[in-house]
Amino acid sequence: MPLLLAAPLLLFMLVFYALPVLSMLMRSVNDPSWTLSHYASLPGDTVFLKVFSNTLYTSLTVTAGALLLGYPVALSLVRAPRYAPLILFLVLLPFWTSVLVRSYAWMVLLGRHGLINEALLAAGMIDRPLRILNTPLATQIAMVHILLPYMVLPIANALRQIDPSLARAASGLGATPWATFRQITLPLSMPGVAAGVLLVFVLALGFYITPAMVGGTREITLSMLIAQQVDQLNWAYAATLSVLLLATALAIIAVFYRLPGVGHTLRASAR
Repeated sequence: MPLLLAAPLLLFMLVFYALPVLSMLMRSVNDPSWTLSHYASLPGDTVFLKVFSNTLYTSLTVTAGALLLGYPVALSLVRAPRYAPLILFLVLLPFWTSVLVRSYAWMVLLGRHGLINEALLAAGMIDRPLRILNTPLATQIAMVHILLPYMVLPIANALRQIDPSLARAASGLGATPWATFRQITLPLSMPGVAAGVLLVFVLALGFYITPAMVGGTREITLSMLIAQQVDQLNWAYAATLSVLLLATALAIIAVFYRLPGVGHTLRASAR
């Protein structure tokens, strides 16, 4: 019975996911003929190496930024039940708006005549508009905003599962609030942190719309390079890069799932 109930989803994933991925994999080794030369040429491809390193750097920076901003938000979501509905509303608000619309909004904010530059000029803090749009910084700011909920929710779920009596016992034994956080709350919330880091990093690896709109064409990511190759009808190279991107994401997921508590935290966050 469980298999029959899951059959429609399994069929859908087979037709619309597994078969296209398999077709992409085959195109990377049989276009124009059977060969592994496309993969063998990647270590000496300076364009690929630069783009791949830039993608990893952007993903790491966005993940670090989301963690630094998201952990306090998750902590306040759990520790301040009175304001929890408002905080949760603000966290989930980006989910209700298209990524395309949010990216356009950041273009308006970060442009040379955008709201940020106009406010700084009006305050007399700068003499001429700053170049923020079409820079790596703009890409990182916009991606942190879009991916922040994926960091907050797993951490908040892990924090909710911590027994409050542990903090009370530590306080009764003379521990300061900082010592209680450092020795109890932070270690016990690590599965949620690892799950949030996994979600944000993997999603940032394949992000396309925001880097293309906000970051410009100077510092491209791997997804942008794949789109360029498809536009040029270089299907074999695009398929090779796609397979590499998918393999990188799957390898990272496999490593994180071996960490204690990460799989349980992800499943609990999905519920």
